[in-house]
Amino acid sequence: MSDPEAQAESIAADGERLGARLREGDLSVAPRVLNLVEGDGERDREQTAALLRAVAPAALGGEARAHVVGVTGPPGSGKSSLLSELAAAWRARERSVAVLAVDPSSRRSGGALLGDRARIAHDPRDQGVFIRSTAAGERLGGLAPATRAGSAALAAAFDVVVIETVGVGQSETEVADVADSVVVVVQPGSGDVLQFLKAGIMEIPDVLVVTKADLGSVAQRALRDLEAALGALGASEVPVLAVSSIAPAMGIDELIEAIDHHRERSDVAARRLTARRRHALADFVWEHGAAGLRELGGRRAAERVLAAQDPGLDVPALAQALSAAATGARDGEVRS
Repeated sequence: MSDPEAQAESIAADGERLGARLREGDLSVAPRVLNLVEGDGERDREQTAALLRAVAPAALGGEARAHVVGVTGPPGSGKSSLLSELAAAWRARERSVAVLAVDPSSRRSGGALLGDRARIAHDPRDQGVFIRSTAAGERLGGLAPATRAGSAALAAAFDVVVIETVGVGQSETEVADVADSVVVVVQPGSGDVLQFLKAGIMEIPDVLVVTKADLGSVAQRALRDLEAALGALGASEVPVLAVSSIAPAMGIDELIEAIDHHRERSDVAARRLTARRRHALADFVWEHGAAGLRELGGRRAAERVLAAQDPGLDVPALAQALSAAATGARDGEVRS
């Protein structure tokens, strides 16, 4: 074996070892996992690919154990306070919790503007809770570039993985492609209902939450407005709950029950498979551009390539299959 091949195997082995520890339920490796997927060096990317292979459905014998929950809503709507209460309630149910909070980026450093523990309250001695802030960078969709990989990896070890997005807007619905269940948070008296209808946000929630229920009639009016909006969209089955994070907290247990119920009646495996294929195609186009997609024969041809792959493959492996198909098509054209 040549030295480059041996080095490549060594690099991959590091990622595989992290994946093995996640499969064993070792929560202590979570910081290392996030450090790895956030790295932008070639070695980091190779290790991340190996890590994701090690926690892919093909390696796990099925989908990862965690319930991946997306929490999104306008800035100031109370998402972080709500997550503090949710994390405590999940821990009381003996569920381990990882929170990936996607923050605005600092223009100077490119890092997250807000700190991990400044926003979501938790007991730092509790090893069953992991909270990490990641910078949104310049990417649209409400997610940091490493969020998808990090959530996929941590889902192999934690019971609940939460992705909290930086806000809500027309371009920030990507969380619906990553999470098993999406919770959209609304603050009463803010006019968010009308804004949501304009932006198409009302099409993505699996559960809607009105925060600051302690405000009484204002919160109840927001709740009624949301129910009417959902009814107009033919989505009246989406539960709308009022909660308060001010002690004593209100509605938290009911919210957890609603999130759990959504997972129970969802085809999680099909939802995740669709998301993996969509992300693989997006990654392929990001790397190869429209020319690469044309080499494959267009989007429908790319989708046929993806459908022919093992459903247990991770996103990088699926994207690699598209690259191989494009190379094969290009070589065929050259020979002809």
